[in-house]
Amino acid sequence: MADAAGSGTRTTPSAQRVLVAADKFKGSLTAVEVAERVTAGLRRVRPDLRVEALPVADGGDGTVAAAVAAGFERHEVRVCGPLGDEVTAAYALRDGTAVVEMAEASGLQRLPEGVFAPLTASTYGSGELLRAALDAGARSIVFGVGGSATTDGGAGMLAALGARFLTASGEPVGPGGAALAEVATGDLSGLDPRLRAVEFVLASDVDNPLTGPKGAAAVYGPQKGASPEDVERLDAALGHFAEVLDAGAVAASPGAGAAGGIGFGALLVGARFRPGIEVMLDVLGFAAALERADLVITGEGSLDEQTLHGKAPAGVAAAARAAGRDVVAVCGRLALAPEVLGRAGMRRAYALTDVEPDVAKCIADAGPILERTAERIAQDYLS
Repeated sequence: MADAAGSGTRTTPSAQRVLVAADKFKGSLTAVEVAERVTAGLRRVRPDLRVEALPVADGGDGTVAAAVAAGFERHEVRVCGPLGDEVTAAYALRDGTAVVEMAEASGLQRLPEGVFAPLTASTYGSGELLRAALDAGARSIVFGVGGSATTDGGAGMLAALGARFLTASGEPVGPGGAALAEVATGDLSGLDPRLRAVEFVLASDVDNPLTGPKGAAAVYGPQKGASPEDVERLDAALGHFAEVLDAGAVAASPGAGAAGGIGFGALLVGARFRPGIEVMLDVLGFAAALERADLVITGEGSLDEQTLHGKAPAGVAAAARAAGRDVVAVCGRLALAPEVLGRAGMRRAYALTDVEPDVAKCIADAGPILERTAERIAQDYLS
């Protein structure tokens, strides 16, 4: 990893086969578009270069798109959005394996611009997506969670799958996390029995518990518009919900706090928690693609400390390094020191801001700038 400092000096033989396995540049380019732009830039310097694109995701928004790019079939279904309005959401299916992305139904992307609903947003639509995948014959479900608008502990999802949560007067509780404070009884006997018959994997890049200072409300609630008072209210309601269900051990499990606590709901019905990028690399066929590559290009919009904790580029780099492949990264913004990149398995990172210092222009013109960045990679590593 001697050239992680960014000198550009190539210390390995010129690569002949390149694997582009990058995540999205959030707000600018999808993972598919990143791969297309990098490929175009590389081939401008090396027209004969063999490039294989494998867009990746870590379980958050963009996970279904990555699966579709890898050959899964896209299925669309009408479900409830986080505010109760109907939206069109998608899941991916191939050979009995479904990739379901909760953000498709219950993500922040489903809220009107500038609108948040931290107390009332529901995961009901995510449960409808899971049910649609079961109806389509899925025998294995990868449930990617992240980018949620919700903090309801997965109660909405569970309700869509047949659970019943009632108040002391016997009425169904309302939608959202705040309403969980009113749960008096929880009946899981009506849950879809197919859930126990499938392999159900909870894929997430976070391992937070459901409640407490590292829980769903405290850590991620503010990103969803929750005030300090809202956070306190939601955390108490989630704790009450787990207590009513006699599921304190599940609530304390890694991943229970993922995506506003939908991880708790998934674990409650038998899901197995795995780091999202590990699951997705398996599902997308990364190992086979890696065998065909000499050089791997990964990346995401911002390479920073969060990248090192379960994000896609770190997972790609770790797997590639274990296989003895060189890895370089592309990003919009770089906030990691060269030695940190090296320890993460990346020889060097190429940031769009190295080409265009104006961040606003980088965001607006990310595609063309990324192509120019890829040309630099080709000159440094492929010429």
